[in-house]
Amino acid sequence: MQHDALDAFASARLIVDLDAILANYAMIVERVAPARAAAVVKADAYGLGAAVVAPALARAGCRDFFVALLSEALELKPLLPADARIYVLNGLAPGAEHACAAAGVRPVINTLDQARRWADQARRSGRRCPAAVQVDSGMSRLGLEAGDVEQLAADPAFSDAVEVVLVMSHLACADNPADAANEAQRRRFAELAERLAPDAPRSLANSGGSLAEAAFHCDLVRPGIALYGGEPIDGGASGLKPVVTLEARVAQVRTIPAGAGVGYGLTYIAPDQRRIATIGLGYADGWPRRLGDRAAAFWRGQRLPIIGRVSMDSMGIDISALPLGAIAEGDFVELIGPEQTLQAVADLAGTVTYEILTSLGRRFARIYRSQTASEEKGQ
Repeated sequence: MQHDALDAFASARLIVDLDAILANYAMIVERVAPARAAAVVKADAYGLGAAVVAPALARAGCRDFFVALLSEALELKPLLPADARIYVLNGLAPGAEHACAAAGVRPVINTLDQARRWADQARRSGRRCPAAVQVDSGMSRLGLEAGDVEQLAADPAFSDAVEVVLVMSHLACADNPADAANEAQRRRFAELAERLAPDAPRSLANSGGSLAEAAFHCDLVRPGIALYGGEPIDGGASGLKPVVTLEARVAQVRTIPAGAGVGYGLTYIAPDQRRIATIGLGYADGWPRRLGDRAAAFWRGQRLPIIGRVSMDSMGIDISALPLGAIAEGDFVELIGPEQTLQAVADLAGTVTYEILTSLGRRFARIYRSQTASEEKGQ
């Protein structure tokens, strides 16, 4: 049986609005001009399918793509135009130099050892190899410290072998524009970039930084969550379009009497006769277990509370508020969408939109919609 046919029987479906992703990208492009806008497509485009999302962004004009791992870059490379540039944020693992160079992928150099190994690879290949260099401007996560910057800047063996095509860093508190750490990092980044490669393009801004004032935009911004409809600024209203809809199929409908328990541990006890539905989605699909007895599903605007614990493949919802027979086995209810936003789900789960998106599992029927391309396709 074909995959598309199997999708027709899937117990849940994830609908990705490609037009919304492109609209979010276009908004950022306009906002940061004359700086360029890249696209961060690591973690399978934040769980939404890099093999579909990245080529769509490339057709919209994006030419700079950031992933976390070389394996992600190698999978993406054949799907993008020849002039696309792919950067590996987590740097250059020992032994990966030849594969990285052969694929034309650009490592983000984070340590002196990575710099040495990339320079050695360039000398073996007989040509200067391009790379980005990340400096630590205050997040203490990845990148060269000040002493490392001085050492690398003074090393002709590196500068003769490696073309620094980008100097970058990362903002720790961009979700709070008022945080003084943002300006401190901006100043520190400018100092380190000037010492390392004063003529190289610079990149500091992530999604939140892309929506900040122009001083943070530098030459290239690197939006990630903003492309996928997540609000990158706490309490913000940036005008980004929502991208995902998550729906789950009703597997069974039943009536339970007062005093009946629901789910593992029987944590929910019916206060009176209740009508409940079991839907085919659980924590194996990335729906947080902690949302049992907290979140809800929606049916035509009606809130249907999740009752009891979230199981691996299913969970119960209370449909007593609906007219008898209004919802039946095989119908779909909304879990993320117009009635319950991605941010609302993250808030209820006590986490961030990034975690919700990247946790969404592979068992969904994935549907990509685009009115501009006049297409709807599953993957």
